[in-house]
Amino acid sequence: MQAIYADYCVSISEFKKNPAQTLRSAENKPVAVLSHNRTAFYMVTPELFEAMVDALADLELAELAKKRMTQIDQAIEVDIDSI
Repeated sequence: MQAIYADYCVSISEFKKNPAQTLRSAENKPVAVLSHNRTAFYMVTPELFEAMVDALADLELAELAKKRMTQIDQAIEVDIDSI
């Protein structure tokens, strides 16, 4: 069985009738759009999408920082006041 990662679901037929109303009905929460009872896609507000992209970027930076911390012996000391 496929997991659905949204509190609000709608059939693709219902979605096609009025996509904007679908998002309003979900109170700006993610919407799973279903085709034949399987998730076809998710619809999110621009604000939520931007937050998701920012969170992914933060995760990538955290991984880079962790990787660099394992290479601390290769670090070059810099005096920030001399720049």
